[in-house]
Amino acid sequence: MADFNAAAKGSVDPELQDFLMAEKQKAQLSAQIHEFNDICWEKCVEKPGNKLDGRTESCLNNCVNRFIDTSLFITNRFAQTLQKSQAGM
Repeated sequence: MADFNAAAKGSVDPELQDFLMAEKQKAQLSAQIHEFNDICWEKCVEKPGNKLDGRTESCLNNCVNRFIDTSLFITNRFAQTLQKSQAGM
């Protein structure tokens, strides 16, 4: 009953906030993976067949790895910038 009253007053349960944030991150990751699939498919696959040839497989691996490298670089750079701005406060 107390939890209901707290929610009714506008405060949100921290566990619920954590859960919602985790679900949002999962959805963002899923969307990013689908975007990688679409972009790399268009770039690398000329004619879909029963199996990938070596060139297509290599192209797909390189394409996805570059997206991952770029995403990690941007994430790390953002974290560094955030840390510097918080240290300056």
